[in-house]
Amino acid sequence: MNDFSERKILLVDDTKTNIDILVQALQGECRLSVALSGQKALDFARSTRPDLILLDVVMPGMDGFMVCRELKADPETRDIPIIFITAVDDPRHKTKGLEAGAVDYITKPFEISEVKARVRTHLSLKIARETLTNQNQILEDRVRERTLELEKTQAEVIYRLGLAAEYRDMETGQHIRRMSEFCRILARAAGIEPKQADLMATACTMHDVGKIGIPDHILLKPGKLNVQEWEIMKTHCDIGRRLLAGGDSDILRMAEVIAGTHHERWDGTGYPLGLSGEDIPLSGRIACVCDVFDALISKRPYKEAWPLDLAVEEIRDKSGQFFDPRLAALFGAFRPQVEAIAGHYK
Repeated sequence: MNDFSERKILLVDDTKTNIDILVQALQGECRLSVALSGQKALDFARSTRPDLILLDVVMPGMDGFMVCRELKADPETRDIPIIFITAVDDPRHKTKGLEAGAVDYITKPFEISEVKARVRTHLSLKIARETLTNQNQILEDRVRERTLELEKTQAEVIYRLGLAAEYRDMETGQHIRRMSEFCRILARAAGIEPKQADLMATACTMHDVGKIGIPDHILLKPGKLNVQEWEIMKTHCDIGRRLLAGGDSDILRMAEVIAGTHHERWDGTGYPLGLSGEDIPLSGRIACVCDVFDALISKRPYKEAWPLDLAVEEIRDKSGQFFDPRLAALFGAFRPQVEAIAGHYK
């Protein structure tokens, strides 16, 4: 059995005798409030949010139909169930009330047992709806938590795979961490919304996963690669794209694009497809800027690390040649953030 003692009912009737009968019928059942006009009923309902309204139809000024329509038009009060009370026993009258949004009708003169039964029924239904809403919210929260957990796990796995590729290249995980953060801030600066920028930041950690397929004598060679070795090295883009191809998730699809296009150049001189300009996917263009910059400031077997100033200048100098001019300009504009990331992930 439901306990209605804390449930609030608003009684609306311009005739005090009718109010007295309703109070007598419902006292002790729940918490009762009274309004003697339509406008007062509206004001009370909006400020107090009763659980149920018993509403007279025929009242001077604002009648019950008008009050009901006003309440149903307001998102804050539209879910309050309304029972019309009326002396007019006309099916057309009832239809009009139900169309206005009422859930039930009680005809005057009141039968106390009927009033109690109707009120209990509709309060029970409201409690059931609230319970269902709460359960649905709990389920939605659990699904959201589980989704976030899965996304976090997926991102962690992707990061670990990217890390495995970098270790073969005698790099630490700091390279892909820097790449990730550089891509995030450049994507946001380019107008990409935060969630998509975060997706790109995670996907770009897989940009060099194809190096898993490059022989050690080439990948780890301390000197300059010869022509044949360089052609083999360039295949890491296709290897990475194939490794990531066919994924169902957004993050794997983006990682596939980045792995396959992060060495394309704005002027068409890049590889593996020789794409140019905006034919290169935006994610690939962003990864290109960030990858080259990080390569410049990193020590490699064949070179020393460049100072940040020279690396930023190189990005600017190669604008329109290697890099999307807009992205190159944006990258140079947030030098403090770039320097902070480079300093944090040494």
